[in-house]
Amino acid sequence: MDINAVQESIVEEFSSFEDWMDKYAYLIELGTNLETFPEEYKKEENLIEGCQSKVWFHAYYKDGKIFFMADSDAIITKGIASLLIRVLSGRTPQEIIDADLFFIEKIGLQQHLSPTRANGLLAMIKQLKYYAMAYKSIEK
Repeated sequence: MDINAVQESIVEEFSSFEDWMDKYAYLIELGTNLETFPEEYKKEENLIEGCQSKVWFHAYYKDGKIFFMADSDAIITKGIASLLIRVLSGRTPQEIIDADLFFIEKIGLQQHLSPTRANGLLAMIKQLKYYAMAYKSIEK
């Protein structure tokens, strides 16, 4: 499934919820289902700058694709990280760089986050794109 198809799937999932309390509950559920994040990756260099809570992302490159893992000390933030992983993990660096993450606006995520969480979301996206640029530069 390509990036846009995954995003459309997320939009469809979120559209089945009536209000934002249900959507927050779903984000929490997504966060609790996130793959266990190894403790050795909880280091300063994997911490996302600009997030209110602590959020760690680890990226690794295999067979021309980037894979992400994440954790957070805030459960909603962990759910947001799980959505980003679902859309971007297992993609080529160029796919990640070119990705228009339209699902964020379509599900109303950014406008339903506090300003500090919204800034954190942007910081996470920026960091994932930086990883993609770094891996793209070593591909050649």
